[in-house]
Amino acid sequence: MRVLAIHVSPGRGVPMRSVDSVDAEAGRGLVGDRYHGARHRHVTIQSRESLDQAAAELGRDIDPGATRRNITVDAGEIPTRPGSRVRVGAVELEVVRVAAPCRLLDDGIGPGAAAALRARAGTVFRVLTSGRITVGDGVVPAG
Repeated sequence: MRVLAIHVSPGRGVPMRSVDSVDAEAGRGLVGDRYHGARHRHVTIQSRESLDQAAAELGRDIDPGATRRNITVDAGEIPTRPGSRVRVGAVELEVVRVAAPCRLLDDGIGPGAAAALRARAGTVFRVLTSGRITVGDGVVPAG
């Protein structure tokens, strides 16, 4: 599994911005993202493979940034069990919970987007170790 895209947004309702890399701070989140400093919701990760499945169901392409998730990986299952850990590049993350699709996705992507993304909306993680996450980094289970 590899990082395909990284998106951050400085505030609620502010469009997501695609970046080539981002600094992650342990216990704080992604620098420049609206959830930086939040207690637990530091990073969200989704799979392009799952987005493609949702797009087929919806009948239109889904831009990874439109889902408001931070990291999009190329393929594979994103862990969902709380406490599970992954390493993205040199940064260790821990699963907090499954990310629920917001009804606002219907406004941004199109009618039915939230329903198509149900069970495909990715996972919320907390940042355990600081470091830089870059497009192309590998994503592997961490112990």
